[in-house]
Amino acid sequence: MNKVLDHLEEWLIAFLMGGATIVIFVAVVHRYASGIPWPALQDWLLTINMSWAQELCIYMFVWMAKFGAAYGVRTGIHVGVDLLVKQLPERIGKRVILFGLLAGALFTGVVGTFGAKFVWAIAHTEQVSPDLELPIWIVFLAIPCGSYLMCYRFLQVAWGFWRTGILPHHDESHVEGIDDPAGAAPVPTASA
Repeated sequence: MNKVLDHLEEWLIAFLMGGATIVIFVAVVHRYASGIPWPALQDWLLTINMSWAQELCIYMFVWMAKFGAAYGVRTGIHVGVDLLVKQLPERIGKRVILFGLLAGALFTGVVGTFGAKFVWAIAHTEQVSPDLELPIWIVFLAIPCGSYLMCYRFLQVAWGFWRTGILPHHDESHVEGIDDPAGAAPVPTASA
């Protein structure tokens, strides 16, 4: 179940990021190509309405950010200041870390619940988005979906930490798909 959720999360983030990039690119090309002084081209391009592109990109980036935050909790890429925690005795440090993870779960669970109540209330109205004319509750559904997923990820990390004492950690130097051959010499760095 977790592997399916992990892959779905990654594919959704990649699709939203890539889709928004393509939409922005097409809208910018459309805008600047419409200014080319060729009457036939201008007439044809001006018949194409791209006013919805900015709104769609905003919604795609909001959804991507909510699911990306959950991905960040799962993989340990969120920035954290652990200087004080590392100075504490190990037993107390583990309790502080667990408290922080559970506090994050509580906070995102509360945000998800308030978001769900808001979406439920707004779903019973006729409100639509300005350009796309989507029901506005679909746009705001990112809040409870992303927050509940983030809450689940906090609980998942807390459970794993409680059992093993290991937090997920993102290695900035690792490039996915490139393995370090066994026995390879480290790359020398320039010295001052």
